[in-house]
Amino acid sequence: MKTILVTGGAGFIGSHVVRRLVNNYPSYKIVNLDKLTYAGNLENLKDIEGKGNYEFVKGDIVDTEFINNLFNEYKFDGVIHLAAESHVDRSITNPTEFVFANVIGTVNLLNAAKTLWADDTEGKRFYHISTDEVYGSLGEEGFFVETTSYDPQSPYSASKASSDHFVRAYGNTYKLPIVISNCSNNYGANQFPEKLIPLAINNIRHNKPVPVYGKGENIRDWLFVNDHAAAIDVIYHEGRNGETYNIGGNNEWKNIDLIRLLCSVMDEKLGREKGTSEQLITFVKDRAGHDMRYAIDSSKLQNELGWEPSLQFEEGLAKTVDWYLENQEWLDHVTSGEYKNYYSAQYQDR
Repeated sequence: MKTILVTGGAGFIGSHVVRRLVNNYPSYKIVNLDKLTYAGNLENLKDIEGKGNYEFVKGDIVDTEFINNLFNEYKFDGVIHLAAESHVDRSITNPTEFVFANVIGTVNLLNAAKTLWADDTEGKRFYHISTDEVYGSLGEEGFFVETTSYDPQSPYSASKASSDHFVRAYGNTYKLPIVISNCSNNYGANQFPEKLIPLAINNIRHNKPVPVYGKGENIRDWLFVNDHAAAIDVIYHEGRNGETYNIGGNNEWKNIDLIRLLCSVMDEKLGREKGTSEQLITFVKDRAGHDMRYAIDSSKLQNELGWEPSLQFEEGLAKTVDWYLENQEWLDHVTSGEYKNYYSAQYQDR
């Protein structure tokens, strides 16, 4: 039985990855390590928490002693590293927190893996999940490819770029079996409602203003989170050591066009007159250093490993809206902070 560590597995993307691995690989032991900060929510994994090949551990990747002891105890065969501070606005307010979580935390994991696998790297893998934001901003044309030069523009993307460099350095210097992927904006179920799409869904539901930065001209490529989890699965198992794979949804949208589409979908789902929700759109002061356009070329991943997005944005957005409307209790728990009590009730009180 292989034992795989997934860091940040109670978060948005991480919970989808953990669920997929637990369900698809019953011969694996999946250890979910999460600090359970504001974005870590064990309610995301209620459906699998009783599975015999799943275990949750609460802890902080910045705690060196804790991480070393964890690796010594479980003897991990692989690491899928998703734990990160990821919200750009928060990084502008408190960049130091991002340095510790995204850089120091990653180096702690690398050191622990290097020590554990010093005598035998056969069948081992350290997989680091990163972001397209490390590449900076694109003009009206072109795409990010795996060889695009790094040009991070925010404290968040700078911290992720640094962690990427450390992972590659450990692969080169210590021959650690590493692989990296850089993904575009994710959307789907269980996303913390500070991010654009769940924030807008929740605000429209409550007839509150829907904030849009600047004029809404910034362009992003949107990736359905289930497709991202599938890509992580195939990269972990079939990707080549030392390689980087870009993961994109082939869905470029201006923020304002995305929000208008979302308003239309919400009007239909809520039985409101067409155009009602658009009246909630409120333009706000633009984010400092706001990158204009991200777009990813995923052809390497598609050609080498056979992955491709399963659906287009309109279909994925409709499914996402349905999930949030059908899981209003989850959304209410997140926005009220009640979700934080789940760990105490389910784990500490046992």
